[in-house]
Amino acid sequence: MNERFFAPCPRGLEAGLVDELGALGARDLHQTHGGVAFRGDWALACRANLESRLATRVLWQVAFGRYRREEDIYRLAYSVTWAKWFTHEQTMRVNVTARRSPLKSLEFITLRIKDAVCDHFRMVHGSRPSIDTANPDVRIHAFLNQDQVTLYLDTSGEPLYKRGFKQAAVEAPLKENLAAGILRIAGWRTDEPLLDPMCGSGTFLIEAAQMALDIAPGLGRGFAFEHLRHVDEAMWRKLRREAEGRRRHAATLPIFGSDSEAVQVKRARINLEAAGLAEQVRLEQVGLLERTPPTAQGVMVANPPYGVRIGESAELEAFYPQLGDALKARWSGWRCYFLSADAALPKLIGLRASKRTPLYNGALECRVYEYKMIAGSLRKPKDA
Repeated sequence: MNERFFAPCPRGLEAGLVDELGALGARDLHQTHGGVAFRGDWALACRANLESRLATRVLWQVAFGRYRREEDIYRLAYSVTWAKWFTHEQTMRVNVTARRSPLKSLEFITLRIKDAVCDHFRMVHGSRPSIDTANPDVRIHAFLNQDQVTLYLDTSGEPLYKRGFKQAAVEAPLKENLAAGILRIAGWRTDEPLLDPMCGSGTFLIEAAQMALDIAPGLGRGFAFEHLRHVDEAMWRKLRREAEGRRRHAATLPIFGSDSEAVQVKRARINLEAAGLAEQVRLEQVGLLERTPPTAQGVMVANPPYGVRIGESAELEAFYPQLGDALKARWSGWRCYFLSADAALPKLIGLRASKRTPLYNGALECRVYEYKMIAGSLRKPKDA
């Protein structure tokens, strides 16, 4: 089978997702803003859900057409053979997004698509699915541009960045696929020492440990395609067994985490234990400004405060120069990467970023700043 799929991801990670899906066997890959379209069979769709660290969802395209008014969308949705893929006893939800659509009400379009699906089931079975907006068995997505509408069945269910094991959350957490993308941007190799000195709930640490041990990110959760009638269960069990069989085991890894707050270290430890990785990652309570490097060289990744955890601008203005001083004083030999939406960071930190990579944390435009710490100064003498 040669089906069409679309995998959304955080904006800025599209090129990495192209590489990831291509390695899994996807064909005809096409990068767009906020995702990647591709072709493949259902084994590929299942594997992408199980293996992708960067995708937010995997959507299966079931219909495409032009429209001028809401009734055109209704007719397209009514023509889809929904009853081949799920039953009237299952629950469903419809999500609609649009870009430059001339239609005024997304709520009314959502209602017309629900009507079309329910009318289809009434015609086939004499009864219709129930609506569940919180935890549906089936999610239908519609995307509208100026004159075209695409209908998708969601093969993922809960977003793929919800790996299925995080128990202790923090305020404004970093999503797992964004953390995996930053590790990719940093060029981190799984045999390199890694430190998150502001670890919060441990997202960077867990993603890195799973990469190092070749643990598929979806092994701890279920997926919406398991509720679809046409998916080959034997094929899916085989893919899971193969992924479970690849997992490597190690007593410890050169992965380190710390935080200035005891409650954050406790949260990270709880989540590492839930992921089965507590023995492999070393945690301690110490602030970034006070701690020393655990090894002579390595990679530091952090999501420093930009109005979330410290919050007050005066505190930030005091913190950033101290951070720059600490990096210069003690972190020679390390590559340091900071995600920030604060344009003042590179000015106040007092260091020259060797690279700035645009990346979106939800709707918030950020940059990943790279600082390569070397002994001495990067500035050339004036005579030179």
